[in-house]
Amino acid sequence: MTRALLLIDIQTGLDNPGWGARNNPDAESNAARLIAHFRAAGGPVIHIRHISTNPDSPLSPDAGGTGFKPEAMPGPGEAVFEKSVNSAFIGTGLEAHLRDAGIDSLVICGLTTPHCVSTTCRMAANLGFDVTLAHDACAAFADNADTGWRAGLPAMSADDVHAGAVSHLHGEFVNARATDDILTDPA
Repeated sequence: MTRALLLIDIQTGLDNPGWGARNNPDAESNAARLIAHFRAAGGPVIHIRHISTNPDSPLSPDAGGTGFKPEAMPGPGEAVFEKSVNSAFIGTGLEAHLRDAGIDSLVICGLTTPHCVSTTCRMAANLGFDVTLAHDACAAFADNADTGWRAGLPAMSADDVHAGAVSHLHGEFVNARATDDILTDPA
């Protein structure tokens, strides 16, 4: 089994305060530990960048938030794919790249857990990849979009949103594991 590390949207635009309260301030440092582990073993590291088509998004080219955070800068020869939707597989050459490289197993982490990370994990599993989610190398924002649909339901904290997203993925689409546990595996 050939395994790769897939980093989702670890970008400066996700530091914008407009996103609201966030959980897991250690997500990026845990992702950096996974990057170091894969690089030291010569394992494939693949970066995904979200380029929003919404001009008001902090992840739009004009907003200046499309750059990778320092902890997740691509290294020489590491693949980078750009997307404008939640799934890293839609509109990119990611699947072909993985298949051409003989990669059948992925460790996925990044931002944000219930959006691009979840969608990419689900698609990867549906495409037949074995997926491990490094749940503590991901983060989510609080449910602060009160658009009226909630009908009196309580708002969810960033921790609640994150835990809910991971619990919906684990066992069906991914094996959710902590970074420390993944680091005991060969890259």
